[in-house]
Amino acid sequence: MSDSGYLVVGLGNPGRKYELTRHNAGFLAIDYFADQHGFALNSRKWQAEFCRVRFCGVSLLLVKPQTFMNKSGLSVARFADFYKIEPDRILVIHDDLDLPSGRIKVVARGGAGGHNGIRSIISHLGMSDFTRLKIGIGRPSRNDRGQGIPVDRYVLSSFSDAELSLFNDRLSLIDEAIDLLLAKGVVECMNSINGR
Repeated sequence: MSDSGYLVVGLGNPGRKYELTRHNAGFLAIDYFADQHGFALNSRKWQAEFCRVRFCGVSLLLVKPQTFMNKSGLSVARFADFYKIEPDRILVIHDDLDLPSGRIKVVARGGAGGHNGIRSIISHLGMSDFTRLKIGIGRPSRNDRGQGIPVDRYVLSSFSDAELSLFNDRLSLIDEAIDLLLAKGVVECMNSINGR
C-alpha cells in the first residue's frame, strides 16, 4: 500500500476515574497495541496524547483524544487535516452497545449508531467514510419490568470482573485486526476478523 499514513484513534475519557469503564475500551485497546509494539503515546498536541511511528511499512499516528468523548472530533480532525490523512486511512477504535461483550467487529464506514464520540468525529470531519473497530460491551440488563441502569451510566461504569477478563482475552484479536488493516487493507481485515 502507498505510504500516505494511517491515523489510529482510541476513544475514551481522560482521568483515573474513567480508566476501566466500558466507554474507555478504545483507550485500553490502543494502549495494549502500543505496549505490544514498544510504542509510547507520550507526546501531547491538539488536546490528545499521541505518537508518530513507522509500522508495517507506513507512517502511523496513534492518538487518544483528551477532550472527553463527546468532543473527540475536535482532536481527530486536527490530526487528519495537518497530516493530510485521507478518511479511508483513519481507524477509530471504540465501544459498542449493540455488540455482545467480547465481540470485535471491523466496519468500513457508517453512521454514529448512537455513539457520541463517533458522532463528534463525523461532525468535525464532515463525513463518515472512516473505518471503525467496534468492541462489544453489550447493553445493560433489565428486570422483568424492563427497568435497568440507564445507558449513560452503564457506559461510564467499570467493567465487571467477567467482562474485563473477556475484554483482556480479546485484546490480541484487536492487535491482529490493526496489523491486518495496515498491512492488507480493510476488506481483508473484515473478512478475517468479523467472524471470530
